[in-house]
Amino acid sequence: TASPYDVQAAQAAVDQPQANLAKVLPPSDFDVQAAQAALDQAQAALEKTRRTQGFDVETAQAQLPLLGLKFRNTSEQMMSLGELCALVKGRVPLVIELKSHFDGDRKLVTRMAQVLAPYAGPVAGMSFDPDQVLALRDNLPWLPRGIVAQRSYYDDYWKKLTPEQRRGMLHLRHAFRTRPHFVAYWVNQLPAPAPWIARNIFGLPLLTWTVRTPEQRERAARYADQMIFEGFRPGT
Repeated sequence: TASPYDVQAAQAAVDQPQANLAKVLPPSDFDVQAAQAALDQAQAALEKTRRTQGFDVETAQAQLPLLGLKFRNTSEQMMSLGELCALVKGRVPLVIELKSHFDGDRKLVTRMAQVLAPYAGPVAGMSFDPDQVLALRDNLPWLPRGIVAQRSYYDDYWKKLTPEQRRGMLHLRHAFRTRPHFVAYWVNQLPAPAPWIARNIFGLPLLTWTVRTPEQRERAARYADQMIFEGFRPGT
């Protein structure tokens, strides 16, 4: 599965085509601690089964139910990527962000390829992790792929990466290897040389994330082709 989705919010995005690049689930609506605890419990159970019965954990993980986890203050449950595709039915484009531990694990892309194989609607994939973008290129070469990026990677969030990994992400240095079809850049760091070159020299569409305020909307309109947004609907 990909990241969790709220069924009602997804349906609203389908009904509002101009909102199809919005984040379907605002982070504040999801009980992250409850989800992580449940997923950790499920992982432990799968590992115990593997040790005692020789069970194929990877196969089990691919089929792992989403445990009935509900979004905070709602009756809605998480959807799988397959369920989201069945709901959308190609009526609006899907832009799927692949999360990563930056450890070279490509199982999520492999599973994504399996789910999307019969899907006829427009889809794009993107990730902060250049290796995941490369995996998209290798496993789903027909799928539009993008890199999610920012100007620097030196704050605490990125300390989990090695210096070599952080350097490789700077200024889209990986682009000749990953060959992204578009760039999604942090709105607070626009304008910047790398996305300007990608857009104006190489002709790549430039998206920008995450737009929430009027000031950010103005910046997005000035420097990018499209915005990834939350908390409002365009035209309102």
